[in-house]
Amino acid sequence: MMRQYELVERVARYNPDCDEALLNRAYVYAMQKHGAQTRASGDPYFSHPLEVAAILTDMRLDDATIAVALLHDTIEDTDATRTEIDQLFGHRIGELVDGLTKIKRLDFATKRAKQAENFRKLLLAVAEDVRVLLVKLADRLHNMRTLHFVKQEKRGRVAEETMEIYAPLAGRMGMHDVREELERLAFKTLNPEAHEAISERLDDLRIRNADLISDIESDLTRRLAERGIDAKVIGRQKQPYSIFRKMQRKSVAFEQLSDIYGFRVIVDSVDNCYLALGLIHSTWPAVPGRYKDYISTPKQNDYRSVHTTVVGPSRQRVELQIRTREMDQIAEYGIAAHALYRDGMPGNGTMADLSRESRSYAWLRRTIESLSEGDSSVDFLENTKLELFHDQVFCFTPKGRLIALPVGATPIDFAYAVHTDIGNACMGCKINGYPMPLRTKLKNGDEVEIQTEEGHVPPAAWEALAVTGKARAAIRRAARDAARRQFEAVGRHLLEHALHVMDGAPSDDDMELALSRLGQKSLVDFYIALGRGELPIEDAVRAVVPGAEYSPSNGAQPGDGWFGLATAEGMVFKVPDHSEDYGGKTLPIRGLSGNLPVKFAPNGGALPGDRIVGILSPGEGITIYPIQSSALAEFDDRADLWLDVRWDETGLSGVRFPAQVVVTIVNKPGALAQIAQVVGENRGNIDNIKMTRRSTDFHEMLVDLEVFDVKHLNRIIEQIRAKDVVSDVHRVIS
Repeated sequence: MMRQYELVERVARYNPDCDEALLNRAYVYAMQKHGAQTRASGDPYFSHPLEVAAILTDMRLDDATIAVALLHDTIEDTDATRTEIDQLFGHRIGELVDGLTKIKRLDFATKRAKQAENFRKLLLAVAEDVRVLLVKLADRLHNMRTLHFVKQEKRGRVAEETMEIYAPLAGRMGMHDVREELERLAFKTLNPEAHEAISERLDDLRIRNADLISDIESDLTRRLAERGIDAKVIGRQKQPYSIFRKMQRKSVAFEQLSDIYGFRVIVDSVDNCYLALGLIHSTWPAVPGRYKDYISTPKQNDYRSVHTTVVGPSRQRVELQIRTREMDQIAEYGIAAHALYRDGMPGNGTMADLSRESRSYAWLRRTIESLSEGDSSVDFLENTKLELFHDQVFCFTPKGRLIALPVGATPIDFAYAVHTDIGNACMGCKINGYPMPLRTKLKNGDEVEIQTEEGHVPPAAWEALAVTGKARAAIRRAARDAARRQFEAVGRHLLEHALHVMDGAPSDDDMELALSRLGQKSLVDFYIALGRGELPIEDAVRAVVPGAEYSPSNGAQPGDGWFGLATAEGMVFKVPDHSEDYGGKTLPIRGLSGNLPVKFAPNGGALPGDRIVGILSPGEGITIYPIQSSALAEFDDRADLWLDVRWDETGLSGVRFPAQVVVTIVNKPGALAQIAQVVGENRGNIDNIKMTRRSTDFHEMLVDLEVFDVKHLNRIIEQIRAKDVVSDVHRVIS
C-alpha cells in the first residue's frame, strides 16, 4: 500500500507547489476513519481510496481532487459527516465528497426506470463540478481491476453497468485509455469465452509477427529523423473488445480483419503532423477512404489527430494516428488534461471553471440541458446512450457552420442539430447541391441544405430514421403535440355538433362549471378526453347543459347496427373502392350515416383495433384514417370535416386489411424466406415486397401485408423482430 510521503511525492512531480498539508490531512483522516475495514479481497479498505488517488495523480489532477479521492467513501462507509469534512477541508471539498456519496448510492443496473432516473442524478451531480465525474471514473476503474474478488452473482451486474454507462462516458470526456481499460475488464467478465478466444488469436499473431511492430517503429522513426522530424513512434495490437465489436459490426471473422495493428506517431508541432503524413504516404500505399483529419475538425470530446491507414511492409494493413504531444495528453486523459496545467504549472482558475473551456464538457452541459425538455427518464437514458456510443461525422451548413453528428446520422438529425424549429419544419434536403432522401446517411464533409415549410409536423416514423437523442426526443414531442391537437379537434367537433343538434349555446361560465363537474383541468384537456373516447359525449353534454338528454340527429344510438345504407339488418356501409379486395364483404364501421362513398387512406391505412377518424371530403365521400396518421395534420383547422367513427369488430371475422411494414434484414441467403415463413405461420399474407435500400451488409424493404387487425399485425412484427437476420422492423402509417 502506498505510503503518505509517496503520494505527496507523486503529486509534487507535476506540481511542485502542491498543498502538502492538505494531502497529508486527507491521507491521515481517511486512514483513521476507515480503520480496520477490509475489502472483499481481504486488503485494508483504505487501499481503495488510495489507489483511486494514485490513478488521478497519473492524470496530473489538482490537490483538491486528490484529496477528494482519498475522502470519497468516508461519509458513506464511516462515521464521518459532511459538517466535519467542511470544517477540516473546506466547503468545496465537502460538496464534492457529498456529491460522490450520493452517486455511490445509485444502482444503475436495476429496473430500467430506476436506472434511468439514477443516470439523470449522476449527470446533475457532474454538472456542478466535473471533478465528481473524474473521481467516479477512477473509483470505477479500481473496482473493475479488483472485480474478481467480488461475488459471482454481482460481477455481471457491475460489468454491465460499466459497459453501458461509465466506459462510454469516459470516451465522451476524451479519456480513451480509461475507456479502453474499462471496456476490456467489463468484456472479460460479460463474455469470457469471446475474450479468451480473441486474446489467444492475438497472442498467436504476436508470436508469428514478433518483429513487425518493432521493425515499423524503428523504420518510421529513422525516416522521420532523416527529414528533421523529432518523433516518437509507438505501436501496439488492438484491444480484444475493439476487435470483437468490429467483428460484430461488419459480420466478419477474425481472419478477415486486416488492421489489427495501430501506431501512434507523436511529433512536436502541427506542421510536423502533416509533414509526417506526407512522408508516410510516400513510403507506403495509402488505403483509399481511410484518411480522417481530426486536427482541422476536432471531435466534440476535443480529440485531435490525423488518422490514416496504409499497406505496411508485410502487406499488412496498419492504422496510424499522428498528433502532437499536447494532443496526445488530451487523447489519453481527455477533459482531465484540459487547460488545468499551463507550462506544467497549475492554472489560476478552478477545475470546474477551466473544464468549461473544453468541447466535451460543453456536450455534457447540452445533455444536461435536455433534462428540462420534459422527456421521461427512460427516454433520456436511451437517447443519451445513443450519443455516448457513436463516433462522429462532420457536416456543414450552406453558410459554412460546422455541425458534428454521430456516425449514421441523417439530414433529419442535421436539421435538429441546427435548431429544433428547423427540424420540425424540415420537408426535404439537398446534400452537396443535389436533392436527396431524408433517410440518406451523411458523410464527412457533406454540405447539407434543409428545405422547410412553415406549419409542417414531423411524422412519427422519422424517429426510426433519426440517430441523435435530440432529434428523437423532438420528434416524439412533436408527434405527441400533433396527436393532442388532433384529439382536441375531434372532441371540439363532437361537442359543437351535439350542442348544435340541441340548439345549445353554453356560456363561458357553463363551460367552467362543466370542467369542474368532469374533473378536467382545462378546456383543451376536456376536448382531448372527448376526442380520445375517454369521456362519453353524453356525459359531456349533460355536464355542459345539466338535465339535457342527448341523442344523435339521425336517431341512431351506438350499438344499433352498421351505419350507412338502410337495410333490414340495420345500417350497412359498403366501400366501393375496396369491395373486391375483401371478397365483396361489407366493412363494419360505426358512426357514419348517409349514402356516401367511403375509402381508406392509402399506404398502410387503418386496421381494426386502431383508433380511427373519418374525414369528409365534399364531392368525394369519407376517408378513414388511423388517429396517429401524420396526414391528419392538414385538417387541424377544419374541425367541421372530422367524423367520430369506430370499428364494429363483431362483423370482422375473416376479413383481411392492408398494412405496411419496413424490415431491415442482414444480407445473407434465406433471410427473406424466414420473414415469409413468419407471415405464413401466422395466417397473414404478403401482397408485395419492394427493396427500398441495398447495401453490402443490410437490405431494407417495404412489405405490403394483409392482416386481420392490429393485434395480428403486432404479433407478426414481434416474431419477425425475434429473428437473428432482422435488424429492425416497424409499421408504416402514411
